[in-house]
Amino acid sequence: MTPFQAAHWALTPGAVPGDAVASMPDGGALRLAFLSASTARVTWVRPDGFREPATWAIAPTAGEDVPWQGRLRGSLAGFSRPSLTVRNLSATDSNSAPSLETTDLRVTLAAGVAGTPRLIWQAPTTGQVYMADRATSAYLASKRTGAIRHCVVRDPTDRYFGLGDKTGPLNLHGRRLRCMGQDSLGYDPQSGDPLYKHWPFLMQRTPDGLWQGIYYDTLSACTFDLGCEHDNYHDFFRTIEIDDGDLDYYIMVGDSPAAVLHQFMSLIGGTHLPPKWSVGFALTAMGLADAPDAQQQLTAFIAACGDNRMPISAFHYGSGYSSRGKQRYVFNWNRDKFPDPEGINRSFQEAGMRLVANIKPCLLDDHPAYQAVRDADGFINNRSTGEPVVEPFWDGNGAYLDFTKPQAVQWWQSGLRQQILEKGIDSGWNDNNEYAIQSEDAVSDLWGQAGPIHRSRPLHALLMTRATFEAQTDYATAIGRDEAVYTITRAGPPGLQRYAQTWSGDNTTSWETLKWNIRTGLQMSLSGMFNVGHDVGGFFGPSPEPELLARWVQACALNPRMVMNSWKPDGKNNLPWMHDSVTDDIRAALNLRYQLMPYLWACFERACQFHQPIIRPTFFNFPHDEGCFADCDDFMLGDYVLVAPVVEKGAQTRAIYLPKLPDGGQWVDFYDRSVHLGGHAVTCPAPIGRLPLMVRQGARIPVAVPPTGQVPRHDDPVTDVLEF
Repeated sequence: MTPFQAAHWALTPGAVPGDAVASMPDGGALRLAFLSASTARVTWVRPDGFREPATWAIAPTAGEDVPWQGRLRGSLAGFSRPSLTVRNLSATDSNSAPSLETTDLRVTLAAGVAGTPRLIWQAPTTGQVYMADRATSAYLASKRTGAIRHCVVRDPTDRYFGLGDKTGPLNLHGRRLRCMGQDSLGYDPQSGDPLYKHWPFLMQRTPDGLWQGIYYDTLSACTFDLGCEHDNYHDFFRTIEIDDGDLDYYIMVGDSPAAVLHQFMSLIGGTHLPPKWSVGFALTAMGLADAPDAQQQLTAFIAACGDNRMPISAFHYGSGYSSRGKQRYVFNWNRDKFPDPEGINRSFQEAGMRLVANIKPCLLDDHPAYQAVRDADGFINNRSTGEPVVEPFWDGNGAYLDFTKPQAVQWWQSGLRQQILEKGIDSGWNDNNEYAIQSEDAVSDLWGQAGPIHRSRPLHALLMTRATFEAQTDYATAIGRDEAVYTITRAGPPGLQRYAQTWSGDNTTSWETLKWNIRTGLQMSLSGMFNVGHDVGGFFGPSPEPELLARWVQACALNPRMVMNSWKPDGKNNLPWMHDSVTDDIRAALNLRYQLMPYLWACFERACQFHQPIIRPTFFNFPHDEGCFADCDDFMLGDYVLVAPVVEKGAQTRAIYLPKLPDGGQWVDFYDRSVHLGGHAVTCPAPIGRLPLMVRQGARIPVAVPPTGQVPRHDDPVTDVLEF
């Protein structure tokens, strides 16, 4: 890495390229532009231009999506571009550092050691620092690897959050974390990294209690060092190192995490509001769909759902409908196992369960459509040979579709319509879409522009999901269905929330996973993925014991996504009725979800309309209460309900820290209506059949009740309001 040797800032307030620019020795430029009173952007434009000339994340105009071919990276369209005050200009003092200022944010255009460029971001009225570039070389590049680095001053008491689906404690200070999508089956729930998402958005709480977010808009893999690295010559610092991409970052500031997250969500296009049925409880049964007599077993399964009187809104097909042995062939029904797909799908729908099918973007080399897609040039190709890049996939070898080729998108949408939607299935579940292609010669077409796979891996997950979303939208219009679209994706970068729900991936059945997944879900929420959840009971590993399964169902009962999904080596499935000793307790937890469905749905609507996360760490609602920053297993559902899952084996009570409320406000136990003062810890009863809940005093929570004798449904009417 070589630091820049000089910085000369030229001020051009209000100009299209930006408000200030520093010439760099390599012939490039560091450009700064204010986008609003509290949001700014810094872009390093190198002499040969952008390595990533387009972005698919930035969508600042409400209701307007990014073009399929992306938004030009240099664009400032859609931003309000506030008026600026220029200060500290001196015609005689060469050491003066000019600053640009709005009502909410000031940036000083300083110089570091040896004249290197340095930006210092402050609150205009108090001078408190939001973020400051490292004085000793803040912007560095490697000619050898193409990597680029941004170095920022770090205070030992800073708190860091975000970066997507990260494991471990919510405060990421002290960790080194990688942003890149990876198939992480059975990951360590406390320290595993990376997982499935590429999400370079970091939120910081400063020692002064200010909040700042920074989003690095790159599709290249990148590493955040938040205090692991230390160098005697640079004091405390944190860095991001981007692998052979562009440095293009957005900084947004506020006095609360809500203020920062609202700006980030406005920047990346907000959150899609799904259909209400998707908020109900859903099941998958991969072992059944993989069985040789799958259709018979699923017919019996539908009957068992009714016999056990479980409220189930949807069934999620795994990829077993397309399997032959261990291999999977997307959009191809195995007619030996499923002689009548339309018939079994109709049976699910008649039983009140909507349907979702797993779909994968890689075609094995013996897939029936492989040659036709190859002939149409629909795959990721080798740069040198022009042939498809073939790599291992699901116990075989296959090639990935290139979603930057219109012919690949057309093939995908046609297959989805003919083999999924027209067969009676409602939605596509975009899976195994991390595009973990290892070949360095692999290139994405990028509509004729050809770019290396290492700068476009997350893009394919995003475009795959968009292709599924748009195909479902078109199909709904064609059949006259007036209903929002629902789809899911396992991988992707910022932008995926415009189309899909997501989850924490292939977790492992254990008490440790139950505990740490709670934090991963909250981290995803703080990152801007609001419609999230976990595989209830654990996807991988052993079958859950009765107590663990019951506590897991409770812990996820008030998550945005609630899907019991599993794949076990012995072929067993996680099912709500798999253990007689806790079946009633599990049914009670599911009934609680449906009882509170009106409140949960209102949280979804607020997420869409006002960019507010559905589940949040308690400090999100109460950022001025230091007690809320202690690592814990609690979370808020919306503004009023505090959820305290039990995550310890054998526990019969639960200690809960109740946040301080304004004017000495109190909390009310959901069950016994006992009243407790905020700012203190209380111990609540937590027998095996109870999910501890506290509600802010004065809250009015609407509830739904099914007709007498009926199993709860997602659309049960609101019949009462609980007052606390």
